[in-house]
Amino acid sequence: MPPDTGKPSFIKLLQDNRGQLRLLALMTGIFLLIFFLPVEEERVSNAFLEGVQLTHWYAREHVILCLLPAFLIAGALATYMSEGAVMRYLGPDAPKPVAFSVASVSGTLLAVCSCTVLPLFGGIYKRGAGLGAAVAFLYSGPAINVMAVVVTAKVLGAEIGIARAVGAIIFALVIGTIMHVIYRKEESQRGEKSRRGFGGGSDSDKPMGIIALFFALLVGILVFANWAAADSPAWMQIYAWKWPITGLLSAALAVLLIWRWHWPANQLLLLAAAIAVAAWAVPAAPELPFVIGIGGLMLIASLRDEDRDWTAQSWDFAKQILPLLLAGVFVAGFALGRPGQEGVIPSQWVAQAVGDNSFRSTLIASFLGALMYFSTLTEVPIVEALMGSGMGKGPALALLLAGPALSLPNMLVIRTILGTQKTLVYCGLVVVMATTSGFIYGNWV
Repeated sequence: MPPDTGKPSFIKLLQDNRGQLRLLALMTGIFLLIFFLPVEEERVSNAFLEGVQLTHWYAREHVILCLLPAFLIAGALATYMSEGAVMRYLGPDAPKPVAFSVASVSGTLLAVCSCTVLPLFGGIYKRGAGLGAAVAFLYSGPAINVMAVVVTAKVLGAEIGIARAVGAIIFALVIGTIMHVIYRKEESQRGEKSRRGFGGGSDSDKPMGIIALFFALLVGILVFANWAAADSPAWMQIYAWKWPITGLLSAALAVLLIWRWHWPANQLLLLAAAIAVAAWAVPAAPELPFVIGIGGLMLIASLRDEDRDWTAQSWDFAKQILPLLLAGVFVAGFALGRPGQEGVIPSQWVAQAVGDNSFRSTLIASFLGALMYFSTLTEVPIVEALMGSGMGKGPALALLLAGPALSLPNMLVIRTILGTQKTLVYCGLVVVMATTSGFIYGNWV
């Protein structure tokens, strides 16, 4: 046996510094990618510009109105939502029909995109929701969008609209069930830890009805602030009143905070005055008063001992999720471009690859749909354009089932919440089920 010289062996040195070595490998890989990137080629430089343009569009259209209120709701879930209520309806030991039904209905009512649902998913999962129910919520939010289904039926035909609605509902239930079954032992241990942790001090002492009203107002502000224009008279009537409705909901939230949270009325009145001045001074930029409102709300909460955790939890979600989302949106734009624009992967290749109802075409449509980023309702005109270029009905349905629920930025964030293995299983289930459904629909239905 060789004498111990006191110096670490090479293998032990590698084992002791695995984290640093992984970081070094990542930095080296990024450097080499940048170093050898053929930026002089027009397609590459245009793809880089597309990544910047898509990130710019995402920052303007989604971060302020979608993600900021979503972070607030997620922080409030982690702070005020009774852990007992979450465990009763969504926890690992809750009856599965009840848990999955509540999760699916809750997600459906939000009608948000694949990125906006992430803070809310993280909030209920962190609070103790079972994996199956949380995943059902994660899928149902962007996928089971009532307006998107109606627009799909109107633009692409009633047949594919009905197929999308039925497929999305079944997906939420089946994927949630499979995730629960695969990880039931691990979830059982997690549920036991949650039960032992009851009474940990963050449960709210307010009646459940008041808490429900509080979250209903927050969700209402999120939904109406993001109410998009669509080809529907009733929908457009609501769209014309979206900001007055958002303002009324915000005023109701302020009243509730004064009445049951005992926030100082003078501070909220001062915040309301600042919002009103900003709305009057810059009427073409409703994002400005919206940001002032959210910033003021978090500032007041941070000054109060009993509500400071709301700000801290919201900030935790923001710093964990936002950088990954922006990076993922840039990569998605670089690879596939914006709708109607070219990324580094030519759109002609995509159209040719999904030009029939074969299994291969359907799988490619599911896979590409899972990587692309779709904001609410934009998937319909994209699929319409692809079908005009020869895309089969099977791949079209597969893209509609996989695309809104997944995206590259969405995957990056899910990994930080669930871990690599569960994320791969979830994404794989979505792609496999979308492919299977699309192939059956395209060939036999």
